[in-house]
Amino acid sequence: MDPVIIVGAGPVGLTLALALARQEVPTVVLDEGPGKEEPRPARTAVLRPDTAALLERLTGTALDHHGVRWTGWRSMRRRQVVSEIAFAPDEPAPVHIAQHVISGLLRAAAADQPLVEIAADSRLDSIEQEPSGVTAHTRGPNGTYWRGSYLAGCDGTRSTVRKLQDIRFPGRTAVERHAVAALRTELPWTGQALLHRMPPWRSSGPFAGEVTARPLPEGAWRLDWLLPPGKDLVTPELLVARIRETLAGWTDGATPAYDLLDTGVHTVHHRLARRWRDGRVFLAGDAAHLLGALGTQGLDEGLRDADNLAWKLASAWHHGPHEALLDSYQAERRAVVAARLRATDQALPGLRGGGGLRHIVPGTARGHDALLTDGHLGRGALGAPGAYTASPLAPRHLQGEIPVDTPCGAPVTDVQVTAEDGSFVRLRDRLGRGTLLVLLIAPGTGVWDRKHWVSAGVMPRLAAAVTALPHPAELLVAESYPGAPAHSVLLVRPDGHLVTALTGVRPADLYAAAEATVGGAVEEGVGVEAGVR
Repeated sequence: MDPVIIVGAGPVGLTLALALARQEVPTVVLDEGPGKEEPRPARTAVLRPDTAALLERLTGTALDHHGVRWTGWRSMRRRQVVSEIAFAPDEPAPVHIAQHVISGLLRAAAADQPLVEIAADSRLDSIEQEPSGVTAHTRGPNGTYWRGSYLAGCDGTRSTVRKLQDIRFPGRTAVERHAVAALRTELPWTGQALLHRMPPWRSSGPFAGEVTARPLPEGAWRLDWLLPPGKDLVTPELLVARIRETLAGWTDGATPAYDLLDTGVHTVHHRLARRWRDGRVFLAGDAAHLLGALGTQGLDEGLRDADNLAWKLASAWHHGPHEALLDSYQAERRAVVAARLRATDQALPGLRGGGGLRHIVPGTARGHDALLTDGHLGRGALGAPGAYTASPLAPRHLQGEIPVDTPCGAPVTDVQVTAEDGSFVRLRDRLGRGTLLVLLIAPGTGVWDRKHWVSAGVMPRLAAAVTALPHPAELLVAESYPGAPAHSVLLVRPDGHLVTALTGVRPADLYAAAEATVGGAVEEGVGVEAGVR
């Protein structure tokens, strides 16, 4: 079987390649550049806990060693602290990290992965599809023809793949603009991120009344100043003046010493590709969507694209194409990003308007800060990971389904589980292997050796039901799960989204849910392991 061709060697493309390799699918990554990324300290990303965990699984590296996991969040308006959130040491928190560091970690992991081939200096020129595969032609020093089973366009905003497939990319231009500076200095909030609206030292010039500070390793910070609508030029002199003014305002005195590392202007566009699948060609990341206003993170969504697409392509690669499963990538991911864009567009007029409701509705200013906090921290409609509640893969009419704290279709909570070999691991560590996860909630099992309970109670019946599922599955056991009663059974997708929670061992319901998760009824001989049906 031919490898999957991935166009683009940025974080999304490399993540997809490694996620497929984790499921024993070979890939060829066509890199338009020379094989490395230019360091830009001011080009960073905030990763939510689930996407940070995804990168840690794929690279085998703790991101805390390369970025900063926030210890807290502070929101200020004028001189007043509106809200302050502290993250406990064991509590999931956003990670702030330079994008070139992310790319470097992914490239290093790819270099050690024999199933990933990176072709540098390979610029895509054409794509041809056939019923059995796809052919990509590249030009440049390494120009040649590449034969693949599928092709994923992870080639960014100006995606060649999207243009070659004639896929429209409508949306809004310059929704927000920010002046950006990365600098090394000492601020009063070690490890905390800060959103400061309407600071009292605001001066005239091409800057609006909002600045964000996010910590980076080794005492560095990224500062973002919101720019008003328009195309006012941000000169180096203006930016340096604003840096000095802001630092002095935060330290209640003279400007502290600082070392300026990098600057830039970041423009946020909102766009959404009409189609994310065209036969054997898929779009992911910035090639499929652009977003980023009000603290939301485009790279975060791009990594979720890769996680969603990887297990579906892997299933098709190993077991043969199942159109409903492949179609579900667009149905799920496009719906989630579209909802995020709608929520942001609805919030923007009130948050960025020149007056509006905040002068007549009590508490609106505090509500605005809460909305912005949600966007920056990955919560609420602006920031929370999307749930695939309306997914075509969602099972219907299960007799034994029960509610738990995680809605069906939403990412599962990371809990400690006992694996089939008896080891204690985190639930997220078992994701991304291409298998479904069946999680039994059995209080008390953690204090006994697995040999004492693996053949007792409901375990033999559940193990037989798992073996009979129409897709490979792994049986795990947990002491508890939020909102799940004892002896309930949770079915989890390979990308960590909850399929269903069942009361007790219900083989028929479990089978029906698993069958729906992989795209419905499986044709004879396609996607079915020998002896399963």
